Amino acid sequence: MNNQLHWLQKYNVNGPRYTSYPTALEFNQKIADNFQRAAAMASENQTLSLYFHVPFCHQLCFYCGCNKIVSRHQEKSVKYVETMLQELKRRGEALKHKPINQIHFGGGTPNFLRPEQFVEIFTAIQQDFDIAENAEISVELDVRHVDEKLLTTLKACGVNRLSFGIQDTNPEVQIAINRVQSNELVGSVLRWVREIGFDSVNFDLIYGLPHQNKDVFEQTLKDVLMFDPDRISLFSYAHLPARFSSQRKIKDEWLPSAQTKLELMLFANDMLCGKGQGEGGYEAIGFDHFAKPTDNLVTAQNNNQLHRNFQGYTILEDSDLLAIGASSISHIGNVYMQNPKKISDYYDAYSIGEHLPELAGRILTHDDLIRANVIQSLMCNFKIQFKEIENQWGIEASRYFKSELQSLKTFEQDGMLETSKESLSIRREARLFVRNICMTFDTYLASQLNKRRYSQVV
Repeated sequence: MNNQLHWLQKYNVNGPRYTSYPTALEFNQKIADNFQRAAAMASENQTLSLYFHVPFCHQLCFYCGCNKIVSRHQEKSVKYVETMLQELKRRGEALKHKPINQIHFGGGTPNFLRPEQFVEIFTAIQQDFDIAENAEISVELDVRHVDEKLLTTLKACGVNRLSFGIQDTNPEVQIAINRVQSNELVGSVLRWVREIGFDSVNFDLIYGLPHQNKDVFEQTLKDVLMFDPDRISLFSYAHLPARFSSQRKIKDEWLPSAQTKLELMLFANDMLCGKGQGEGGYEAIGFDHFAKPTDNLVTAQNNNQLHRNFQGYTILEDSDLLAIGASSISHIGNVYMQNPKKISDYYDAYSIGEHLPELAGRILTHDDLIRANVIQSLMCNFKIQFKEIENQWGIEASRYFKSELQSLKTFEQDGMLETSKESLSIRREARLFVRNICMTFDTYLASQLNKRRYSQVV
């Protein structure tokens, strides 16, 4: 703990989460219709992942930094679904020969949509694509707007995984973030989920929220362990009120200190993994996920086959990602592309014409691909095998990363890294600071840090 407090004081800076490299802040190129199609045809990936972004929410959660539209008018989703299906038809044309191994609905609040709209979307997918028999099909849900009809419909559509944003079970914390949901409600929804027979349930939790302390968060963790989800995602609250106006409703004095946040995270890790009070029975995945020992994420991590994308940690490798909806980010071959963020611009982009709209994005260079590989290895497996990097990319790692390896000596001197000529690995107690170590390999970072566009790493 003393080492980690020292590291916190030294390294708790702002930095990317590295769900992509380069990060979305570098998507400053224009990707035209012909290049989008060429990227799809040139991609060597054999499978396809689909992501649908539903930006609508029934009410505003004060902590949220997602791209969202708060509305009580469900009819607003009609035009949005129609536009998503037009986009899927047009952009999917060059990719429909690839079997789908993952479908994910995120938001916003995907269950802002009616059950019939999910049927409409899945019908369109099945008309033009082949869905692999073992595909992971998941939906993020707001537990406050779930009924048995919705769950039955999702199951009939092939959905096998659900994720619920629990965040914290304490009433005072829930009021402060404007997301009130009782344990009784959560329990009743989970009973439906298990009766209907979904394969996996994930809970999202957040540490660093207003009024959280060890006693408060311990009770939240006990509640969660009682519900017994298959996976848990434990995220750090990123307080950026200058970027997200809703966060201005959260007073600074309500928030735990950086040291308390670290203590909450470490306590949660011990409790979920059965090392402290309580027997969680989970395995830590990466730096912010947890899963039951029989989960395929655990198997992948043990075999150094874990991967990371915009939806978090995954077992899927070498899939093109086609992302549908406003602000969503696709990764096809060596190209990132992002849809317009404003919903009006999104409607305009896909309303007329046969050509695909020009999208903001990034064409990855050879250097980008090498660094993305290194950062992915660190984020997923906490180590780099230099020989593997050299064989894959035809470089001499000691020369190619000469300045980076020199910079990493600071982490090594602080006891965070173990290095040799063959490999570099992050010590277990330092894994919380993996983002700092990845930042060493990020050639774009200096131009962004002064703009305070990223959250603190802890």
